[in-house]
Amino acid sequence: MSTIPEELSYTAEHEWVSAVNEDGVVRVGITDFAQDALGDVVYVQLPEVGVTVNAAEAVGEVESTKSVSDIFAPLSGEIVARNEALDADPGILNSDPYGEGWLLQIRLDDLQSVDSLLSASEYEQQVG
Repeated sequence: MSTIPEELSYTAEHEWVSAVNEDGVVRVGITDFAQDALGDVVYVQLPEVGVTVNAAEAVGEVESTKSVSDIFAPLSGEIVARNEALDADPGILNSDPYGEGWLLQIRLDDLQSVDSLLSASEYEQQVG
């Protein structure tokens, strides 16, 4: 069974979103379920810092030995950080999807938009 941390929010596209910090920023990654379905990740393409993204739009790609999958912006806002470590070692997504394998940090346009995401139990029902 995949790990689904309770403190995170989730999307139907198998991404997780951290709680909003004091600067209105959330951290985004792919779930354990997603990395397991992808298989060994060999390349990650992420948007540049400063880019404005809209919820549900494709903003990057994760390439594995099995397939290429889009990364979707879970919420609208500005990219304020990208995980540069994935450029050198994309396999971090497989080994630590909820920690060192994070993808992006987004400064949200609307802090309440996090409320539209799935809870851990709702996401678990979707993938269960």
